Amino acid sequence: MTSEFEYITERKHSVGVRTPLLPIEEDDEVAAEIIKTRGASFHGSVFNLSCTVIGSGIMSLPATLKVLGLVPGVALIVIAAFLTDTSIEMLLRFSKPGLAFSYSDLMDDAFGKIGKILLQICVIINNIGCLIVYMIIIEDVLSGSTSSGVHNSGVLEEWCGEHWWTGRAFVLLVLTIVIFIPLICFQRIDSLRFTSAISITLAVIFLLVVIGITIYKLITGSIEMPMWFPSITNWTSFFKLFTAVPVVVFAYVCHFNVHPIENELEDSSDMRAIVLSSVALCATVYVMTGLFGFLLFGNSTLSDLLSNFDTDLGIPHSSLFNDIIRLSYAGHIMLVYPIVFFPLRLNLDGLLFPSAGPLTSDKMRFALISMGLIAISLVGAIFIPTIWIAFEFTGATVGVLIAYIFPASITLKDPHGIATKKDKIVSVFMIIGAVFSNVVAIYSDAYSLLE
Repeated sequence: MTSEFEYITERKHSVGVRTPLLPIEEDDEVAAEIIKTRGASFHGSVFNLSCTVIGSGIMSLPATLKVLGLVPGVALIVIAAFLTDTSIEMLLRFSKPGLAFSYSDLMDDAFGKIGKILLQICVIINNIGCLIVYMIIIEDVLSGSTSSGVHNSGVLEEWCGEHWWTGRAFVLLVLTIVIFIPLICFQRIDSLRFTSAISITLAVIFLLVVIGITIYKLITGSIEMPMWFPSITNWTSFFKLFTAVPVVVFAYVCHFNVHPIENELEDSSDMRAIVLSSVALCATVYVMTGLFGFLLFGNSTLSDLLSNFDTDLGIPHSSLFNDIIRLSYAGHIMLVYPIVFFPLRLNLDGLLFPSAGPLTSDKMRFALISMGLIAISLVGAIFIPTIWIAFEFTGATVGVLIAYIFPASITLKDPHGIATKKDKIVSVFMIIGAVFSNVVAIYSDAYSLLE
């Protein structure tokens, strides 16, 4: 057999990727199957990783600039991009000597079984929260939402009126059957490259329309000068600045999909360039969305930018542009759903069945876990009217653990003695900065709720 076969077999056994209990000939078949799944393209992998990044967090970025001001807000988005690239580079570099196939295997290599389970739990909490929020966003766009006793009409209600078939539960059930279930049935993440490309395209369409509207209003002189720096009048206003950090951190969380994408690459050495390309693309989209969204609405910018697009924009054909923006974003979110679902299913399977064979080799287990997860997200979205506050707390905890604290901790642990002095300094900075900013953010959010 080829040296690649021997490498994969050795790698699987050394990290315990739930195959040592299989007979050696079956394990060899699994190793051969991994080789067969190789062949993912560079561009498809960039789309998949970028689609993982650009989810619901994009809508909160203009509000981030509203809190921080134009200059610090853009700076935070760029700094978070650099830190995200650094943390992913750490994951990739430390996976090689430990022969780790996944983020959880890397945590196992550094901290043992407890580390692996902790990572799996964090990914499960983070991604289930993401899926429920995605469904709620889609519900709000298509069927409308009710907040503080005020009902905001959805696109279907505006077009067709209020009927039972435009209601939130029915629309979401149809979308689940027609779109979500078929897309989550793919066993390879590379199979989602086309839907990821469409998703990124829809996000760009949304951004271009926002830019066009902003430029039009700038030319007509109907946009006020934005706030360049934050206004700090007391300690409360100072602490409020830190509430923007979890939002930006959450917007970049994609670390749980790095290894699945790398494992399917024809040439795994391309992964570093894929990460750089994806982070650069996402940072550009984020800066432009935050900048032009904040310029467009100024102090009227809401925590969810999409809510700003159900009123008159003060331009010709305002309702048409509102519909284009809302539908393009809803379509984008629909296609992000399966790319976030993929690592959720893998991590839940690893947590529940740590000694079982690969998930793709057991169709019954694959189907039961998939249906169970999609049922949880569907029921959660139908019966939870809004979870933005809870979601913000979740993002400030498990999000920062996945993105920064775990990669930095692996580097400091340095189980194979490859970390440089620079690595350890950056890791200490990551942990201290992440812990401090998020503790302050949680305190500020809690204090505002109790007022």
